[in-house]
Amino acid sequence: MKIEVSVQPSEHQLQVISDGISAFNATYLPSDEEFESGLRFAIMAQNDQGEYVGGLQASVVWSYCVLELLWLSEEIRGQGVGSELIEQLVAFAKEKQLTQIRTETLDFQAKPFYEKQGFKVYGEVDDSPKGHKTYFLVKVL
Repeated sequence: MKIEVSVQPSEHQLQVISDGISAFNATYLPSDEEFESGLRFAIMAQNDQGEYVGGLQASVVWSYCVLELLWLSEEIRGQGVGSELIEQLVAFAKEKQLTQIRTETLDFQAKPFYEKQGFKVYGEVDDSPKGHKTYFLVKVL
C-alpha cells in the first residue's frame, strides 16, 4: 500500500475520489445526481470600468449549496453589493431546487452580514484558527 499527499492533485485523482463517494452514497441518496452535486460556480461583481470588485465562489453538494468564499473590495463595502451577490446566490440555488445554503465565517469577518441575510448560526468552534472563533451558518430556502 502506498499513501501520498498531493498538493496539486490531478483531475483524475479528484474524479476517482468523487466517483467513489458517489457510488457509496447512492445506496443512501439515490437522487444525488438530481442536484448536480459537485457543480462549482462563481457570481461576480464588476465596476463601470470592467474591473472585478467582488464575488463569491460556491458549490453544490447533494441538495444544498456551500458558499465557500465571498469577497468585496474595500471601496464597495457597505453599498449593498454583498446583499446583491447573496440575492443572486439564493435565486440560483432555488432555480436548482436546493434546500439550503451553508457557509462559515470567522469572528472578525462577516457573521453580522450573513445574519442580516437570513443565515442562522448552527455551530461554532473556539480557537480555530488560534485565538479566533469559526461560525457555521445556514440559510434555509
